[in-house]
Amino acid sequence: MNASRAAAIWIALAVATFIVLVASLAMGSVALPMSRALGALVRSHAAMPDIADEIVLTLRLPRALAGFASGALLAMAGALLQVLLRNPLAEPYVLGVSGGAATFALAAMLASVPWWGVDIAACAGAFASIVVVLGLARKDLRQSAQDASPRLLLTGVVIASGWGALITLMLSIAPENRLRGMIFWLTGDLNGAAAPWPALIALAVALVAIVPVAPQLNVLLRGDATARALGVPVERLRLRVYLVASIAAAAAVTTAGTIGFVGLVVPHLLRLAFGNDQRMLVPAAALAGGLAVMAADLAARTVIAPAQLPVGVVTALIGVPMFLWMLLRRAR
Repeated sequence: MNASRAAAIWIALAVATFIVLVASLAMGSVALPMSRALGALVRSHAAMPDIADEIVLTLRLPRALAGFASGALLAMAGALLQVLLRNPLAEPYVLGVSGGAATFALAAMLASVPWWGVDIAACAGAFASIVVVLGLARKDLRQSAQDASPRLLLTGVVIASGWGALITLMLSIAPENRLRGMIFWLTGDLNGAAAPWPALIALAVALVAIVPVAPQLNVLLRGDATARALGVPVERLRLRVYLVASIAAAAAVTTAGTIGFVGLVVPHLLRLAFGNDQRMLVPAAALAGGLAVMAADLAARTVIAPAQLPVGVVTALIGVPMFLWMLLRRAR
């Protein structure tokens, strides 16, 4: 790819991310001038912050950072799973991670657990799914990708179906006063994202774990035989990709609920710009995914302000036509 074109795309993504971040701090049910919103960051250590500073620092900034981290994790997980499974329809929730997180989180909501308890329950459910799928499909990760992909996908689909049945059961018996919050969580909700740091730390760890092996991912796409001939540790690399993608999805779901289409659409859009070079695609997916969720959350809380929409509804409304457009474009 032309270096100047790649640099232009990176600059455009970075500028757009900064613009959306500033807009997220300034816009909402209480509108603030952008200079005032940015000024709150400078005065973050003031002894007596005013109400505008409190809105920016305690509500909007954590929410924007949580949205960025969640979107970045989802898009990166989607890109990695599409390489691991060699399936263009692979996305972060295909292996049942979101189902496990949702089941445990909804159970915590039914038990009237505080928000931090819901987050812990969601994280536990996501990791339970990771352990179950890894235990059932561990041998498949050692096979060639062509043989492993259908079995791994089938294992994930079956696990996800089981979680789905439990989710339906809990929704059917949930009292009316808790049902709205449960549905919002299921469709993606950043309203209670007061602590973005776990997701940001997970994003940093995932990037550190994957970016150095991105050249090996390019070789893996050529086939297992070629990769082994070139010295790539195929089995260890597959296990690493599976664990990083699953943990990234778990962190995103724990932070923001189940936000759809980001992990599916964003990597495909970036392939139109960067091709399938994982050295460029994986970090670009993190930046573009974070931008997409931050922008969707901004729309979710401003379109019908002061009421709010679930951010997952916005990503689906945008993601469906975009994915159909990409399919039609490829068909031509």
